[in-house]
Amino acid sequence: MPEILPAPVVDSHTHLDACGARTRDEVVAILDRATAAGVDRVVTVADDLPSARWVAEASTWDPRVFGAVALHPTRTASFGDAERDELAKLAEHPRVVAIGETGLDYYWDYSPPAAQQDAFRWHIELSKRTGKALMIHDRDAHDDILRVLDAEGAPSTVVFHCFSGDLDFARACVERGFVLSFAGPVTFKNSAALREAAAWVPEDRILVETDAPFLTPHPFRGRPNEPYGANYTLRAIATLRGVDLGGLAVAVTRNAERVFGLRDAVWS
Repeated sequence: MPEILPAPVVDSHTHLDACGARTRDEVVAILDRATAAGVDRVVTVADDLPSARWVAEASTWDPRVFGAVALHPTRTASFGDAERDELAKLAEHPRVVAIGETGLDYYWDYSPPAAQQDAFRWHIELSKRTGKALMIHDRDAHDDILRVLDAEGAPSTVVFHCFSGDLDFARACVERGFVLSFAGPVTFKNSAALREAAAWVPEDRILVETDAPFLTPHPFRGRPNEPYGANYTLRAIATLRGVDLGGLAVAVTRNAERVFGLRDAVWS
């Protein structure tokens, strides 16, 4: 476990179910480990319909947990009215704070680009209808992501989860008012272009995440990740930016609260 952060931070994108959590006690145990490292809240993200149902339920088990629901772009080959209707209902859940992860993935050949783009447009509309942040999955699809967002009219809040672009793409996103969330790859020494982008992004447009159990930060790359790993990633970003770690934690937390409306999410 890393030394606790000087100020708490939010893991803006994780997958608690994929981390092995199924029960309330397992969720609490993961969050307790995260809190011990200074990661005091998480947004757990769905990638299919069963996961979306679980996310909505799990977000009621602990006040440190919030949810995001959508159909991952690689799962959109078949996306009918029944799935859309259920996702739209789950998106209204008071502890669901984002529509995601949605977007385009041209790395895997699981869903045709046309089907992905159609589903992406639907999720954009759902984000606008609910007033909840749109959480983007973008893999090898930078140009088409921006093209679809520009054509449809982007929602008021757009987050690029696990931002993977270079400085030019970061500038194109920030010019449009988007927020960039950085995960473990920003700690990798062979990610020079990504690290340059993380050093440049304005302080009010940056988030930190784990995408756990994936994308474990250095020095534990290749091992399973958990939300406490956001501690390592935040430290790396602070070093890249040459800023105080505590000050960056405060700024990132403020951004997450604004982007996801965390202070307004109902807990009962």
